[in-house]
Amino acid sequence: MKIGKEAQRTARKLCEAALVDGKVDLVVVSKIVSRLSATRPRGYLPVVTAFWRLVKLELSKSEAIVESAVALDNAMQHSVLTDLRAKYGKQIEAIFKLNPDLIGGLRIRVGSDVWDGSVKNRIDRLSNKFC
Repeated sequence: MKIGKEAQRTARKLCEAALVDGKVDLVVVSKIVSRLSATRPRGYLPVVTAFWRLVKLELSKSEAIVESAVALDNAMQHSVLTDLRAKYGKQIEAIFKLNPDLIGGLRIRVGSDVWDGSVKNRIDRLSNKFC
């Protein structure tokens, strides 16, 4: 479904209204969606679709997924989290996952930002460079 400029603009304003202290307030999001669903203004479906997309993007900015080949000790987890908070703000939380396919190193994903310092990524880049 193609979403028009007016629907995008409205969704952006609704998303801004759903932010409290720079974070998405899920209670406000729920109220906005309930109100739109109850009143069903003309062209509300593209607005709701765009609004959900923007809310998901905002929520993903406050969550970092940190993948490593081996379990990180508490000191390393704290160090990574401190660095992420310095870059993205105090609201960010980290989810630490094991991914043995990485062989070594870390892969960190925050929203659409990805830092891949894994051995697997380096091997893949080298194999693509010389093949």
